[in-house]
Amino acid sequence: MCKRRGFTLIELLVVIAIIALLMAILMPVLNKAREQGKDVICRNNLRQIGMAANFYAGQYDFLIPRSAEWGGNIKPWFQLFMPFLAQRAVNDDYRNVKIFRCPSYPDKHQTVCFVVNGWGDDDGGGWRMQGTPTKLTTCKKPALSIYMADNEDGSWRTIITKATDRDVTRCDVFRPSHLPYSEDQGISSGRRVARARHKNGCNCLFLDWHVEWMAAEKMTVEMWNFEEYN
Repeated sequence: MCKRRGFTLIELLVVIAIIALLMAILMPVLNKAREQGKDVICRNNLRQIGMAANFYAGQYDFLIPRSAEWGGNIKPWFQLFMPFLAQRAVNDDYRNVKIFRCPSYPDKHQTVCFVVNGWGDDDGGGWRMQGTPTKLTTCKKPALSIYMADNEDGSWRTIITKATDRDVTRCDVFRPSHLPYSEDQGISSGRRVARARHKNGCNCLFLDWHVEWMAAEKMTVEMWNFEEYN
């Protein structure tokens, strides 16, 4: 009679070791592919926001929104752009619009994953917050000027859950300490542009509406203060 032969303990251990080795090789590759997929979604979201900004400017005499005003008449950009998006918001609620979020943002409760250019020139070589809309024609080199970038996460960065949150006003960039190279972690003065959201940098939407990844150390003040190029 034929004896049925099973796996020996050593054979099973060898198989398990091979599977573990393959997993150790494949997991970093799969994680990298997953992060690359999130990066692609983030860039596509910014491109759609750029299209909405362009349509908005065409409708409103080439004006684009800058910093929001809490409790005032200046609405944040993500509310103003909603009528110009391909994805319609349910009940006019921006939180239903997925393109306002970056899939790589760690806290999934965050509803505003990008910060907007609110940098103004105080005519003395310094900076100030620009609240009122600005004409696109003010910027002479739009391909070099950033309009929007990934929002930083950290203990000093608040989570925006609705448009009426007071900290919506802290989703703009208007001073050097807001940039990626800053170590400032103050609630108002601290870093606002993500230092390492995607690899060692972040995705940026420029004022000619192209999207580009930028290393943290390459970002400069001049890229935000686009009046410098006049």
